[in-house]
Amino acid sequence: MIIYKNKNIKWLVFMMLLSLPVLAQQNPQFTQYMYNTATINPAYAGSRGLLSITGIYRSQWVGLEGAPKVAQFSLNTPIGVNGVGLGFSVYNEEIGPSIENNIAIDYSYTIPFSDKDTKFSFGLKTGFQLLDVDYNKLLIYNPTEPVFQTNIEDRFQPIIGVGTMLHTDKWYVGLSVPNVLNTEHYDNSTISTASERIHVFVTGGYVFDLNDMWKFKPAFLTSIVSGSPLGVDVSANFWYNQKLTLGAAYRVDAAISALAGFQVTDQLMVGYAYDTDTTDLGRYNDGSHEVFLRWELFTRTRNKISPRFF
Repeated sequence: MIIYKNKNIKWLVFMMLLSLPVLAQQNPQFTQYMYNTATINPAYAGSRGLLSITGIYRSQWVGLEGAPKVAQFSLNTPIGVNGVGLGFSVYNEEIGPSIENNIAIDYSYTIPFSDKDTKFSFGLKTGFQLLDVDYNKLLIYNPTEPVFQTNIEDRFQPIIGVGTMLHTDKWYVGLSVPNVLNTEHYDNSTISTASERIHVFVTGGYVFDLNDMWKFKPAFLTSIVSGSPLGVDVSANFWYNQKLTLGAAYRVDAAISALAGFQVTDQLMVGYAYDTDTTDLGRYNDGSHEVFLRWELFTRTRNKISPRFF
């Protein structure tokens, strides 16, 4: 049994959800996943036809000590070779006593169908994770257990991921596994101190033209993880004059969200999302905040050809 030094009810509820002592390294969740697809699917790299740079920061369960905080930076671009795209991503996640850093490179190749509007992309992700766990931040029921005698420092875990995506400028569907390696870490005992489970993601979205000014885009993300309930996110965004985005999202049995975005210039987009929990945990936190930035080069020329919402 492990208890954080702050013994208030907020942390106790949080720790029960995390099911420590297994400190799970899992893919971070984002409400604005529709703008951050390359993180979970390497086939997305280069699909926008320009250099796309994104940054996203999420503070989850505000007011709950030790709750997850994630900062992520990524970029992807076609490289001039017909159908080839490259991407790079790095993220830092802090949760309780653990800090995880992740660096990955994506490679994609796109094959156009005969109608030239529909394309099939497949991709490969390679990289590594570094995990740190500071047991000094915990009060432990039995501190003599060997597993808690030495902190975890820069624990290395390779990343190998794959993905596919079928898409046009109006819709997309994707299937991906960001890391096909399923491993558990042990520290001189039979107790697992950290694990990486395989995540399978199914994503999709469609853009409906309502009139000359308004577009409607529903999207979904489904995550499948061994030993965990099926995760389903659905969202509905309205896009006005290719400038303002307003929408809502629902994470099944977890949270509801409000989303907003604004295309500041042809190159720069900013977005914000707020989540409120629909579970009992919602009584012990003030929701989750997420800020998103996307900067793109050569957008003006690209938008004259085919504007994109994803």
